[in-house]
Amino acid sequence: MEQLYTKLQSYYDEMVEIRRHLHQYPELSFQEVQTPNYIAAYHEKLGNEVRTNVGGRGVVATLKGGKPGKTVALRADFDALPIQEENDVEYASKVPGVMHACGHDGHTATLLVLAKTLAEMKDELEGTIVFIHQHAEELAPGGAIAMIEDGCLDGVDVIYGTHLWTILPYGDVGYRTGPVMAAADSFKIKIQGKGGHGAQPHRTKDSVVVGAQLVGNLQQVVSRRTNPLDPAVLTVASFVAQNAFNVIADTAELIGTVRTFKEETRSLIENEMERIISGTCAAADVTYEFKYNRGYPAVVNHKEDTEFVAGLAPAVPGVANVYEIEPSMGGEDFGYYMQKVPGTFFFTGVQNPDWDVTYPHHHPKFDIDERGLLVAANVLGTAALSYLKKEAGKKVEAI
Repeated sequence: MEQLYTKLQSYYDEMVEIRRHLHQYPELSFQEVQTPNYIAAYHEKLGNEVRTNVGGRGVVATLKGGKPGKTVALRADFDALPIQEENDVEYASKVPGVMHACGHDGHTATLLVLAKTLAEMKDELEGTIVFIHQHAEELAPGGAIAMIEDGCLDGVDVIYGTHLWTILPYGDVGYRTGPVMAAADSFKIKIQGKGGHGAQPHRTKDSVVVGAQLVGNLQQVVSRRTNPLDPAVLTVASFVAQNAFNVIADTAELIGTVRTFKEETRSLIENEMERIISGTCAAADVTYEFKYNRGYPAVVNHKEDTEFVAGLAPAVPGVANVYEIEPSMGGEDFGYYMQKVPGTFFFTGVQNPDWDVTYPHHHPKFDIDERGLLVAANVLGTAALSYLKKEAGKKVEAI
């Protein structure tokens, strides 16, 4: 793989430059215009086959090698978040209220430069590599499912993806077989009571009291109804009602999220929530509306593909440590891809050990150790080339 590593190292500055450019011009989910245009133009210049507007705003580029073989897909997302950046850096967002606060700019830069490198090795490739640039990862229903329906996985044999991860130090690679990220659902409960004067509660049906009871009662779902050995989260994240000091609210609204790994647990929680909401509201003689929205499925890594990548990673330049990580209750629509084809989704450390504070993903001061971009490209490139060689019946060695 020395040719791959040497070329990627020589393009490291370009990788950083692309990441910083994208960071300055972020675009929200389902509103991406300039970013997919930039991506498509980059691939077209490389001579790759390019499809635009895939599943809406996605871009798919295909690199056909000089020799026949299997097809590997590599995926990167490119949308940003509705966050006002607070970093004092020269490449800070120029778009008010919008920021790349999750590393998607880095994912895109990594994949573009990897595509450039592999295009220069085209004649030696034993198969095809598909570069999936996905829009709208941050906002359900997400871009993955629409891109799949529009054919982005047609003919693909395996898919790999990585997430730049500030939880892991620079140089570390984290993997996990099986469920690695949770299904991410949302819910909304609207309680319809009978409002009135705060001094005459007996003439009302107090939606605030019922809402407060629900906040407590719903905690019993995870603590008393799900298997304690099966991770689950039920969070009431917002409680909104009338804000006048002397008015008992006519209605109250609760919204929140549920995170699970197993489909049976997902269904159990939804059903138990309905039962508890119904009983609590009936006891208070109020009515309700309950909407439970199923978001992304769990990201479930395939065993063979995960072990394959984890076995290659320790020898990749820039990788210091490779280890199995705990699953995350965060959501990611990469799970949709692996419902269709085998693959794995791993994490590349971008936590700078010299920084006094490492801000978490989705924080206004989120930033990354950009050296992790090269590590991510090295590992993804190694995985793709090694898979193609393995499937061609050849030993995985220098290319």
